[in-house]
Amino acid sequence: MNHALLFSVFIVASCGLAYELIAGALASYLLGDSILQFSTVIGAYLFAMGIGSWLSRYVEQRLVARFIQVELLVGTLGGLSAAGLFFVFAWSPAPFRVLLYLAVLAIGVLVGLEIPLIMRILKRDLQFKDVVSQVLTFDYLGALAVSVLFPILLVPHLGLMRSGLLFGVLNVAVALWTSWLFNAQLATSARRLRAQGIGALLLLLIAFAAAGRLTSLAEAQIYNDEIVYSESTPYQRIVVTRWRDDLRLHLNNNLQFSSRDEYRYHEALVHPGLATLPHARRVLILGGGDGLALREVLKYPQIEAVTLVDLDPAMTSLFSRAAPLRKLNADSLASPKVTVVNADALQWLEENSATFDFAVVDFPDPSNFAIGKLYSASFYRLLEKHLNGGALAVIQSTSPLYARQSFWCVVNTIGSVGLVATPYHALVPSFGEWGFVLASRHGYQPPSAYPVETRFLTPETTPALFIFPGDMTRVETEINRLNNQVLVRYFEHEWRQVIR
Repeated sequence: MNHALLFSVFIVASCGLAYELIAGALASYLLGDSILQFSTVIGAYLFAMGIGSWLSRYVEQRLVARFIQVELLVGTLGGLSAAGLFFVFAWSPAPFRVLLYLAVLAIGVLVGLEIPLIMRILKRDLQFKDVVSQVLTFDYLGALAVSVLFPILLVPHLGLMRSGLLFGVLNVAVALWTSWLFNAQLATSARRLRAQGIGALLLLLIAFAAAGRLTSLAEAQIYNDEIVYSESTPYQRIVVTRWRDDLRLHLNNNLQFSSRDEYRYHEALVHPGLATLPHARRVLILGGGDGLALREVLKYPQIEAVTLVDLDPAMTSLFSRAAPLRKLNADSLASPKVTVVNADALQWLEENSATFDFAVVDFPDPSNFAIGKLYSASFYRLLEKHLNGGALAVIQSTSPLYARQSFWCVVNTIGSVGLVATPYHALVPSFGEWGFVLASRHGYQPPSAYPVETRFLTPETTPALFIFPGDMTRVETEINRLNNQVLVRYFEHEWRQVIR
């Protein structure tokens, strides 16, 4: 019996940490700034566990029955929390943050009750030193197991909603198992506790079976258009929507492009730089797993080789196999000139010595610290080492109108490493005014002509891209460094004002 209870500790610890990870991941998916969300969720959760441990002193009788009741509560609340919070955000984002922390606190209090109760049950048959050492050993082993499985197996294959429901089922299973182990001691309450456990188990299993439909229903409220594809990867939530002939890509709830006007963005990203490099042969694209910037690069017949480095293999795979998306990117990812590498761009730059004539840096906006490092002075120093003598690099740099301080922070950071930064902007209806920066060692002159077909850019209108009206002119900023990540703070503050 004691061994069975110790194994229950392993399960209980796994479930407790899983709920914490799910809450942090869900908050970072929906609210951005993953470090802030995980830090506050973990802090609130540990605080609540402390409260639960303190409250356990007031549980003096019927310890086994109380433990089973706690397991049923934490299994039901924890298991349904991701689904419930997702629906709250879908229907009305305003109360999401408050309900998130209320759920974290409630689950944390219940999880904090579990281990003290188990230790007091085991103390009847084991010495105190053995109880502490064995319970804590299985507790830490359970935490290790779920921390490894969560990003590698659970989120990619089950998603956050099903992962939460799975751990809820495990908690309820522990409750039912305990009711069977202590059947004689529980006496008349055993049947009632088992009935409650079976009810909770059925509820969680039904929700697990319907999780796909529930996710689609919730996302249908977030995205006004029809969802034609969705996937959770270890790195992000990918959603593709369609309205009539308009395909839209969303990553972690943030719009990345609309097929109706993405050509404006990608022409402005690629051609002002590449059109001035008639001798360019080798091109590097960092990010851009959708293949749309690559499509524009491949319009230049002199380009011999393109290396595309994108972190998420699910992105490059999706845009290599889905017919509507392949049509959109002109099947660029299948070109024999292209080598696709799925790796972290910063690490790839550190480990490779290849140099290029032109580089396109097309990362998502710096909404969290994991992406913010790719806009840092350290990153641009690394990038500069991969540029040939007369090479240019272009960096997408968010909106100089809506995120003015963020935009000029990128410009100033590029300039801080000794590169000449030439900022410009273009109107993309889906986003508004959008900013870019050309980086070089020797300065830049706009092209007098475009040697390839363009729908948006013309030689006559190009000079206007480099003129900034009064509400977008340069402002002073700090330099974005790895140890301060000031750009993420700028970005979060400015876009929060826009959303309001």
